[in-house]
Amino acid sequence: ESLQADSGSDCISLELRTADGALVTLTADFRQEVKIFRALILGELERGQSQFQALCFVTRLHRNEIIPSESMAKLRQKNPRTVRQAEEVRGLEHLSMDVAVNFSKGAQLSSHIHNVCAEAKEAIYTREEDVKFWLEKGVDGSMFEVLPQTSDLPDLQRCKLCADRWKPCICSYSLSIEWYPCMLKYCKTRDAGGKVSSYKCGIRSCQKGYTFDYYVPQKQLCLWDEET
Repeated sequence: ESLQADSGSDCISLELRTADGALVTLTADFRQEVKIFRALILGELERGQSQFQALCFVTRLHRNEIIPSESMAKLRQKNPRTVRQAEEVRGLEHLSMDVAVNFSKGAQLSSHIHNVCAEAKEAIYTREEDVKFWLEKGVDGSMFEVLPQTSDLPDLQRCKLCADRWKPCICSYSLSIEWYPCMLKYCKTRDAGGKVSSYKCGIRSCQKGYTFDYYVPQKQLCLWDEET
């Protein structure tokens, strides 16, 4: 896992390779309050898929989810090859990604979308509730398109239950960020006059899993989501 911080543009990114070979990147854009997950998933060539498939999930970044970029930039990563254990396991978040984001207009939401999601131009997803928040901040609504829902298409199934590889369905993709600096730790000190003050004295690490559900026009784009 590798961590990078850029306090100038107030963002951080974290990259890891999962057990099944997928490359997962998390980019947190503090300035725009946007979090971008990108997954590069190895394709199944023998089943007609391309070499890899790219997905981007864009959600709102809340305060105190992750340490500030300025603090991250000061972290020294000793032994980057060490497998670290997170101190706190945060609950699994299940997100229904019901809106598509237009890649060519996405830079208005976050300038990082252009670089991070370049391979996933046709597969950038977000949620209606996050869109409402960004619209209130003045983001252009024309970059968002609501995806078909089960209520629009009554026979829309989950991909793992769908027998026909060319039918639309609701795909599910799960990822886990195994270790990331989620909070700053503060210690107290007392000066000669007995006055107590606190100072930053470390970080707390967390692990968090996410499951994203989203519409695909054909099951072929979701072959990992099958009953095994």
